[in-house]
Amino acid sequence: MARILVVDDEEHLRNAISLVLTTHGLTVQCAGSGEEALDVFAQDPPDVVVLDVRLPGISGFDVFKRFREIDAQCVCVFITAHGSVPAAVDAMRAGAFDYITKPFDNDDLRLKITRAVEHRQLTRRVNDLESDVSARAGFVGIVGQGRAIEQMLRRLAKVGRSDATVLLTGESGTGKELAARRLHRTSPRAREAFVAVNCGTIPSTLAEAALFGHERGAFTDARQRHRGYFEQAHKGTLFLDEVGDLPLEVQVKLLRTVQEGEVLRVGAEQPIKVDVRLIAATNKDLRAETAAGRFREDLFWRLNVFPVAMPALRDRTEDLPLLIDHLLDRVNAEFHSQIGGVTDEVFQVFSEHPWPGNVRELMNVLRHGAIMTEGDVIDLEHLPDYLTSYSTKDEIAGTGASTLGDGETLDKAMAETEHRLLQAALERARGNQSAAAAALGIDRRTLHQKLRRYRSRDRSEK
Repeated sequence: MARILVVDDEEHLRNAISLVLTTHGLTVQCAGSGEEALDVFAQDPPDVVVLDVRLPGISGFDVFKRFREIDAQCVCVFITAHGSVPAAVDAMRAGAFDYITKPFDNDDLRLKITRAVEHRQLTRRVNDLESDVSARAGFVGIVGQGRAIEQMLRRLAKVGRSDATVLLTGESGTGKELAARRLHRTSPRAREAFVAVNCGTIPSTLAEAALFGHERGAFTDARQRHRGYFEQAHKGTLFLDEVGDLPLEVQVKLLRTVQEGEVLRVGAEQPIKVDVRLIAATNKDLRAETAAGRFREDLFWRLNVFPVAMPALRDRTEDLPLLIDHLLDRVNAEFHSQIGGVTDEVFQVFSEHPWPGNVRELMNVLRHGAIMTEGDVIDLEHLPDYLTSYSTKDEIAGTGASTLGDGETLDKAMAETEHRLLQAALERARGNQSAAAAALGIDRRTLHQKLRRYRSRDRSEK
């Protein structure tokens, strides 16, 4: 049942509005001042607020502004004096959903409050659908039954119902955002907003304004006030992907926000309280980044409250059959195809491939196969060139335990295989890193990072 908060200093008017709305099946709370209304609102934000423009002490507009700081999606219907056009215009400019005038018509009041409630409910449904669509754009559900996945899911389940900050670590393509969405859906905040931000894609000069918001006129292009990602995620979950890419000066402000539970918009004088469950993710070793001075140690410990490691695909090849079936369902839905599976030869290649792009790479390989095949099975000839341009027996297995030299480790052998794959992809793409990354099923930034790591290693070995 929808809850309405009626705020007016005239008791008879509060009672009249309450009577009209309760007889219409709504739950009503009343407040006689802005201060009282703020106390009620802070405890449990209602669905709709009916708020008098003129209040003793704090004005109705200031009260509404404070409401919005608590609940960014607050739906408000202002009460204005009869014939007060300027007040009505100001109310709408302030972000009101609608307004009613004194003395009010009962039918008009019921109609406007009903519409306001429907708007609030529709907004929540849209947020839910957006979260669901975003999740489906990746993969629906974390698929796997192997030990590595079971351990990871067990940790997600333990922390899911809490408000603890979670740090997800792992390579690109291991499903960190999917895990974050799973945490949100199983938390008490599930009906509120889930806001996902890739810190690596935000220009460093705009990172502060993007995260914390800005006031109108704060800088050249700030033509209007902007709510940052923290405010957009108020009462919900904020997912900061690739948090290790944030500039150091922004890390300082992020630390303060995490510690104090408030943001200071660029160009603002007063901070705004925010209630956000924070989930961060990175494919970097933040301890190493901290030692190198690229990541603040105090921020690391604030984020590393409950770490969860996302296993790489090469560490859970026992899940390949389930993953292939699951992802082929996605591929068939995308391409309107009826691919039933892969041949034994393809599965052998998949089992021995190091999967530097993880599940995302596997998904792209299956998409490629679905496009190339004219039947209902993906065979070797339907795979991307980089998977079939060398002999599986001689090249992949050749780096395995059977040919390990003295002092050589499996990790080193797998790294050598990955390095050769990167080089082969670059050669076929004639040096075009974007094309090579696409062929490998990884993004260009990941390819660049891997190449830089191997070049650094090669220089150190000379």
